[in-house]
Amino acid sequence: MGAAETGQGHAHVLHLERDGVLHRLPPEVKIAAMAAYTLVVVVTPREALWAFAGYAALIVAVAALGRIPAGWLAKRALIELPFVVFALALPFLAGGERVDWLGLRLSVEGLYGGWNILAKGTLGVLASLILAATTTSRDLIVGLDRLRCPQILTQIATFMLRYLDVLAAEARRMRVARISRGDDPRFLWQLRGFAAGVGALFLRAFERGERVYLAMVSRGYDGRMPAAWHATGVATAGQWVAAAVVPLAAATIAVAATVLR
Repeated sequence: MGAAETGQGHAHVLHLERDGVLHRLPPEVKIAAMAAYTLVVVVTPREALWAFAGYAALIVAVAALGRIPAGWLAKRALIELPFVVFALALPFLAGGERVDWLGLRLSVEGLYGGWNILAKGTLGVLASLILAATTTSRDLIVGLDRLRCPQILTQIATFMLRYLDVLAAEARRMRVARISRGDDPRFLWQLRGFAAGVGALFLRAFERGERVYLAMVSRGYDGRMPAAWHATGVATAGQWVAAAVVPLAAATIAVAATVLR
């Protein structure tokens, strides 16, 4: 299969080509480990400040093991910037008891709330980025399928990855055709033409989907992807144990933080 067919062609967006330990792990163990780690972080009391330092140390260790540059992570973590702004505004907007800091009257509840959003959100984003950096888009879907994620969701994601570039290329061709006929999407009164183009693209995508589905059914498709699509090996017991180290360490930190409150 070609890259466009398997989804490998879309791996360049967040995936880092490396030959490291994390990259060689089966996708299902990495997904499970990331989900367990994130769950532990979320349930940790916000007052346990030192626990979040331990979680951050785990993230740094895993990123180093996966040979993921700090600058690469920092640049892509900017996606959470709107939440950071909201977290920084909470100490000024929230009510309740207030404290003085550098001449500012800050809400204690707002400080804890902002810290809670900032710490847990950042750790969750970094964990997700590490997973994406060490796992191709195709393997992510394979891992979800092995973890018994609903088939309808994994198959929708599969076809989206396979035909995203096709639809993007078609949208570019339609845009060039509109511009060559005098359309300029910068002007508000030409929004109607843009909307018509979006509608036409939807109809073409729907018709292509119908044709693809009929072609698949005629070739024996029964609602599940063929076994050849799951070409990567399934996880061994040792790999599950290795992947469990990080969430178990995070759980240990969480238990200690709860006991020492």
